[in-house]
Amino acid sequence: MSAVKNKYITYLVATTFFMETLDSTVIATALPMMANDFSVFPVDVGIGITAYLLTLAVLIPISGWLADRFGMRKIFTLAICIFTGASILCGISQSLYFFIFARVLQGVGGALMVPVGRIIVLRNTPKEGIIAAIGLITWPALIGPVVGPALGGLFTKYATWHWIFFINVPIGIIGIILSLIWIKTPGEVKKSPLDGKGFILSGLALSSLIYAVELCRHIQDSRNSIFIFVTIGMFTGYLAIKHFQKSPHPMIDLSLLKIPTFESTLIAGNLFRIALHTTPFLVPLYLQVGLGIDPFQTGVIVMSIFVGNLVMKAVTTPLLNRYGFKKVMTINGVAIIFSLLSCALISEAMPVWIVMIILFINGLVRSMQFTSINTLGLADVPQSKMGGASALASTGVQLSMALGIAVGSLALSIATALNDGNPDLPSNHDFQLAMVLVLMLPIWGLWRQRKMSSNAGDDIRKKY
Repeated sequence: MSAVKNKYITYLVATTFFMETLDSTVIATALPMMANDFSVFPVDVGIGITAYLLTLAVLIPISGWLADRFGMRKIFTLAICIFTGASILCGISQSLYFFIFARVLQGVGGALMVPVGRIIVLRNTPKEGIIAAIGLITWPALIGPVVGPALGGLFTKYATWHWIFFINVPIGIIGIILSLIWIKTPGEVKKSPLDGKGFILSGLALSSLIYAVELCRHIQDSRNSIFIFVTIGMFTGYLAIKHFQKSPHPMIDLSLLKIPTFESTLIAGNLFRIALHTTPFLVPLYLQVGLGIDPFQTGVIVMSIFVGNLVMKAVTTPLLNRYGFKKVMTINGVAIIFSLLSCALISEAMPVWIVMIILFINGLVRSMQFTSINTLGLADVPQSKMGGASALASTGVQLSMALGIAVGSLALSIATALNDGNPDLPSNHDFQLAMVLVLMLPIWGLWRQRKMSSNAGDDIRKKY
């Protein structure tokens, strides 16, 4: 396959990833208007976000098996069809129950698009081009959580909430056509048996844990429910792990954790991801509730994170190629800690332009870390295990996005309790302490990352 076509395929996959990531967060600012149309309370519509995340958690692990069993192009194209069709159903929803059904269906499409698309890119990209390719498809995870709420607010204010979903339709149709034209995957079908028991156990474990994470947003009223779902998730997760260790054809291949680069990026990498995903949640809340800045100005300020993402993209590949993964990721890990600490120093007396510089720097380190993790994680995985590795990595990404919001909410609740504050109206000091508490995650991640070999990822670098 030509280098030009490989590049086109990478752009196509990145675009579908953006649709999926955006739809994880875009409805947040549209909840009040949607609730009014559905004649329910805004908090009730929030189940649409939860239903989407739960569907992703249950189905992502099976995506690798489906791609191997029926072919990557077929599953990827089908995923875009499902996602696009579900977007139409979301847009025409007249009731909350129909909307929840449409969001579950949309989650089915999203669960298949992300890991299968990643496999397609990796199998069609030579080793020397992997850093640049993964850098491109990492953009959605960087941009979606930042621009999603702002874009949802824009559509809601100047059009209607329906366009949040209708905008996916032309993109999806073009994606379906181009995937059929560009993606060629003959002869890769493998008829391995489905691990039904592993699928059920992993689905119960992940969905229970993610639902418990979602309940953490209302921790004061949901302590018992959180305990129950965490217990279910931990117990079924334990049973799933024991099953995967014994099964000849496991749904999740735990032998992948014996690959040092994959294991390091999955564990240490997700600790960094969770911490970085708290920023787009805590900072806008702090700016509005704590500092009294209006939503529009808050959106403009938070967009500094996106600008930082954009600027770093130009130098990520050269830096990784010249200095190597471990050195860059270690220095960047320290920078993440100081970046999050700087967010905790934001106050009423601080000029807006300094706040924007702090968030810009957060965007820089966020971009570098996400690209490094996503690239190195699959660099040493053999082609025969790429489907399972991509599914497991994608599961980690989705969990980190959900956990980022929950950890931010939990840290704020703990900070409020420590300061003897009002949980319904956190003070500036509560927000600042919450951001300091979040620092434990990247510090743990940096300590865990120290085990990485100094020559990790050298096979995919263009050495200077």
